[in-house]
Amino acid sequence: MDSPRRFKEALVATAEVAIIAEIKRRSPSRGDLNIHLDPAELAAAYRAGGASCLSVLTNRAMFGGTGDDLAAASGASGLPVLRKDFITSVEDVYESHRMGADALLLIVADLPKAKLAELHDLALSLGMDVLTEIKSEAELEIALEAGADLIGVNQREKPKSAAFTMDYQRAERMAGLLPDHVVKVAESGIAVAGGTTLESVRNAGYDAALVGEALVTANDPAERLRDLLAR
Repeated sequence: MDSPRRFKEALVATAEVAIIAEIKRRSPSRGDLNIHLDPAELAAAYRAGGASCLSVLTNRAMFGGTGDDLAAASGASGLPVLRKDFITSVEDVYESHRMGADALLLIVADLPKAKLAELHDLALSLGMDVLTEIKSEAELEIALEAGADLIGVNQREKPKSAAFTMDYQRAERMAGLLPDHVVKVAESGIAVAGGTTLESVRNAGYDAALVGEALVTANDPAERLRDLLAR
């Protein structure tokens, strides 16, 4: 693959809150979202709407995605792409690199400390960025020990569960605990009806927000994204 594009750099290249726009067909808790989406077409729409980066789900069983979705989105948009799957092994990291991912997700709750550090270092050595996901202060400490400097606060309690359990205030509560040197990302429940607003994410000091359902289910994703950024 070509050299990865700089995912983390793209998130801090704007004075506004950067948007990581997500491409996924379904979720364990919400079922089908946009099962027949065209990843290349949606990625191009996201770019037109002002997205800074993309997030692509490649797990077929849970999200209806494939590695081809990531490649198509990357090629159509030219934007840095995060592989947002459950990465738990060395082979998963190498697979992400072969897919063409510019960054990958590591979830603190899913990995022993030593494995988190190992996979984090391996991804960086391959030129990819790492979005390290946390849900608590204790997990933040583990992430920082592993060297994480791009940290996402997930507001969903159990990402793999069919239960839709959200804490829409978590990102705001956790914001003040994130060190200044960390690039801060708010995840899950952003811009959905009754959820966390992009304005509150911005006011809490986040550099970026990962927006999925609110965009992938929109009639006009580009226009929806432009509207979010205009606010």
